[in-house]
Parts: sequence; structure tokens; C-alpha cells
Amino acid sequence: MSKVIKNASKNIRRSPYQALAAVAVLTITFFIAQIFALLVLGSDQVLKYFETRPQVSAFFTDATTIDQINAVKSELELKTYVASVKYISKEEALAIYREQNQDDPLLLEMVTSDILPASLEVSATKVEYLPQIKTELESSSLVEDVIYQQDVVESLTRWTNNIRLAGIVLVGFLFATSMLIVIIIVNMKIASRRHEIAIMRLLGADSWFIRGPFLAEGSFYGVLSGFISWGVTYLSLLYATPFLVEFLGDIPLLPVSPLVMLAVLATTVFSGVFIGGIGSTIAVRRFFK
Repeated sequence: MSKVIKNASKNIRRSPYQALAAVAVLTITFFIAQIFALLVLGSDQVLKYFETRPQVSAFFTDATTIDQINAVKSELELKTYVASVKYISKEEALAIYREQNQDDPLLLEMVTSDILPASLEVSATKVEYLPQIKTELESSSLVEDVIYQQDVVESLTRWTNNIRLAGIVLVGFLFATSMLIVIIIVNMKIASRRHEIAIMRLLGADSWFIRGPFLAEGSFYGVLSGFISWGVTYLSLLYATPFLVEFLGDIPLLPVSPLVMLAVLATTVFSGVFIGGIGSTIAVRRFFK
């Protein structure tokens, strides 16, 4: 095994530019793949965050009593697709209104708790259940109005699905291109050493001694590219974290857990070994068949 690794390193030193080209292509591929993976994970977390927020607000008529509101609240809490129900009294609604408009004194004049309705803020276990909750609340004679942030939820869901689809297509194309580059480079190296390989065969060298260095070389390209791309991705994420935290506000998305980044690294290294190993195997079999 040590001779195989030694011969593989010798092959890399003999043609450093080809090795650099393979590492560069694989690094770009893994970097883009990691960015899309983090985007998909982030968008899923954002969607889950909004799933747990009160997305449906039901405002009751002035004639509705607290007991009637509590009855509606209790009925909603029994449903499996309802995550939480929060009661907002008239006084609490006034406090929220004052906090939201504290910079505009004109909007605070002549506004009392009597003119603000009591309400329930309902969140679902999944965004798919929000329209059903809205319909059920609208069917109640006690409810005067229902506000449902449908556009926000649908936009988030659509963006998440689009990011996931675009990532799969682009990363799949880059993976195929990277494997093709590895096959071409390993083929070129095998072709440049055809006379040396022929001599080794005549001297009785076994198949692993001849093929092993090329397989190890392709895997080395993948592993090295995986570590480089992961390092660039992690440093970029750390650099952008202050801006992203300010942009995301209360959404608890950052900082990314080190365990998540270690999982990304492990997946990337495994993918690198797979692409480099499979590409080298195809090139070797094609030459030696």
C-alpha cells in the first residue's frame, strides 16, 4: 500500500498542472454544492420558523365574551395540526399597537382598548394546514375577520422548492463534469506511461501495483478538493454571519452549528472519494480492458 501511495504522489509531481486542473474543477463543484446545501438547510429552517409563528389571526366581534373565545381556543387546541393558540385581549392589543406606533404620536391619539378587537393567534404544525385553519375560523359566527399571511408562506415554500430543484440540477451537472475531467486527466496520465506500464507487465507486476496509484490519485484529488472547498465555504460563512444575523432578525438560523459543518465536511469528502475513485476506475478499466 505504501508503494501505491508513493507511486501516486510521483504521478502527481510529474504533471502538476493536470493535478491542479482536476483539484480546481472539483473544488468549484464542491463549493457550489455546499452553498446550495446550506441554502436548502437554511430555507428549511426559515420555513419551520414561520410554521411555528402565529400565521392565522382571528379577530372576534365586540359582543363575543371571554368564555366564548376560550371555547374556540380549547376547540382549536384539540386539533392535531394546530401547534399553538394564543389569546390576545383588548388591553394586550392596545399595548401591541402602541409599541408598533410609538414613533408616531398622531396614531396613538384617540385609540383605546375598547375599539380594538380581541383575537386568537394560531400557528400550525405545518404550513399546509394554515388554509384549513383559516377556513374553520371564518366559519365561526363569533369571528369578524381572519388574517392569513398566505403570500408570505406560499412564497417561502415556492422559494425553498426552487432552490432545492436548482441545486439538484446544477450540482448533478457539475458532478458529472468533474467526473469526466478526472477520467480525462487519469487517461492522459495512463497514456503517457503506457511504455512504463508495458515493462511492469513484462516483469510480472500484479494488477493492483499498476492500477492502484491511478485509483489513489483520483481519490486524492477528491479528498483534497473537499477539504479546500469546505474551508472556503466555512470562512465565507463566518465572514458573512454578522450581516446575515442582522438581515434575518429574530430567525434563529445563525451561527451554524459546528456539527452541521462537520456533517457537510464528511459528506463532501465522501463525495470526493466517490467522484475521484469512480472516475479513476472508469479510466483505468477503459485503458486496461
